[in-house]
Amino acid sequence: MPDATLRWADDHCHLHHAGRTHVGHQYAPADEVAEVVDAAAAVGVERMITVGCGVADSIAAADAAAAHPGRLWATAGVHPHEAQHGIEGLEAVLGRPEVVAVGECGLDFHYDHSPRDAQRDVFAAQIALAHAHDLPLVIHTREAWAETFAILDAEGTPRRTVFHCFTGDADDARGCLDRGAVLSISGLVTFPKADDIRAAVAVAPLDALMVETDSPFLTPVPLRGKPNLPGYLPLVGEGIAAVKGIAVDEVAATTWATTEAFYGLTP
Repeated sequence: MPDATLRWADDHCHLHHAGRTHVGHQYAPADEVAEVVDAAAAVGVERMITVGCGVADSIAAADAAAAHPGRLWATAGVHPHEAQHGIEGLEAVLGRPEVVAVGECGLDFHYDHSPRDAQRDVFAAQIALAHAHDLPLVIHTREAWAETFAILDAEGTPRRTVFHCFTGDADDARGCLDRGAVLSISGLVTFPKADDIRAAVAVAPLDALMVETDSPFLTPVPLRGKPNLPGYLPLVGEGIAAVKGIAVDEVAATTWATTEAFYGLTP
């Protein structure tokens, strides 16, 4: 059982979907969201960021966060899969008090669910929104490291930028760190074949890391096979501690402080 005396912050989940795996298409009722929030808090996961992947999805995330002040916050963004639909209406969501970041946004050249030109344009537009509103930027990048870095360099990397569910290697990690970005580490760090991610964790300073579940996806070992939940976050922290050869409580305390400062969270 996780040590419930440790305080954890899940900086990236899709909690407004609870355990549903069709993100963007099926939202959880309020009582289910409350149940997940309470279950996470019972094992020390006291703060969570639920992430928007489209305009409607961002509204749903903000609505869920508004029902759990001091425990749940939201982001508003358009995922690269949804880039073909544009960002009309997104800026209005960014004005809500429970919304603390722009994203997730970026490039996904693995699936290419949206044309690459649309992905590039929508990513650049959301970087501009992060600058305009002085909000953190939450990046999703897959098989597009060079272009992601090029767009950031052209548009200017926002002063608070995180690469969520970091999937690169040590060199990619250095590219992120060189731009002042933070790496958000998911349950992938516990996967047997994820040596590149563990190498990236090894080279990154602890205070440049945050922890996430990306729930309901990427359930950590040894819970593979079931939908992920924020309450499983301590397993991610344990994976980081094992890589760095440090105590889990150090990972919890440092990532808590980094997440609090990065998103400007207040009770």
